[in-house]
Amino acid sequence: MMKTKLDIAKNWLPRYTGASVDELGDYMLITNFQNYVEKFADKFGCNITGENKPMQTATNSDGVSIINFGMGSPNAATIMDLLSARNPQAVLFLGKCGGLKRSTELGHFILPIAAIRGEGTSNDYLPPEVPALPSFKLHKFVSDKIRAHTEEYRTGVIYTTNRRVWEWDEEFKTYLSKIGAIGIDMETATIFIVGHTNHIARGALLLVSDLPMFPEGIKTEKSDERITSQFVDLHLQIGIESMTELGTKGEQIKHYTY
Repeated sequence: MMKTKLDIAKNWLPRYTGASVDELGDYMLITNFQNYVEKFADKFGCNITGENKPMQTATNSDGVSIINFGMGSPNAATIMDLLSARNPQAVLFLGKCGGLKRSTELGHFILPIAAIRGEGTSNDYLPPEVPALPSFKLHKFVSDKIRAHTEEYRTGVIYTTNRRVWEWDEEFKTYLSKIGAIGIDMETATIFIVGHTNHIARGALLLVSDLPMFPEGIKTEKSDERITSQFVDLHLQIGIESMTELGTKGEQIKHYTY
C-alpha cells in the first residue's frame, strides 16, 4: 500500500530511472539532454542506468549523480517530486535557455536570481504569488566555480513557459520585452518551486543556446550543434565541480518554509 507522497516517490524513482534510491548520490545534476549523461559516464567510467526508462542516470564514485529528466515543466516537477525519496543535499539544473536581450551572447552562462512562473505547472504546488527562487548559498558556490574558470556569467530573471513554439508570436514577444526577463526556458521556475515544496536545495546554471527574439537568432539544428560543440563540456564540468566540492567544502544549506 502506498499511502503517502514519500511512499510513492520511493516506489517510482527506481521505476523512472532504473536506479535504486540508495544508488543515487547526495548531490544531483539534472538536465534535459542525454549527451550530458553520456559525457558524464565517459568522464568517470561509470554505467548509465535506465537506458530503457524515461529518465537515464549515472553516478560517480564521489557521490554525484546526473539524471536526464526530459523536457518541459511537467517532467521537471516529476523529477523534483521523485527526488524527495532520496532527499539529496543539493540539486543543480544544467539547462539551456533563450537569451532575450541583445547584450546576451550565445554561450553565456546565466545564474537566475528568480524565475517567472509562466508555465502553470508550479501552480499545483504553491499559490502564484509565491516567488520561484533558487537556494542562494548553492548559487554562490556555483558562481565561484564559474569565476575559477575565468568565465563571465549573467544574473537576472528567467521566464519559464510551457510553450515550445512561440518565436513567431509578436504579441508574446512584446510581452517578454515588457517584463524585463533575461532569458526564457521551460523548466527553471518549476524546479525552484517544487524543490522548495520538497525541501530540496536547488539551483540552475543555464547556457544561452539561442536568441529567439530575433529572426536570425532562432535556434536551428546547425546552430544547436555549434553551441553543443563549443560550450557543453564546460557547462557540464562547472556543474560537476560545483556538486563535488559542495559536498566537501560547502556550508550546509538550510531550508526556509513560507
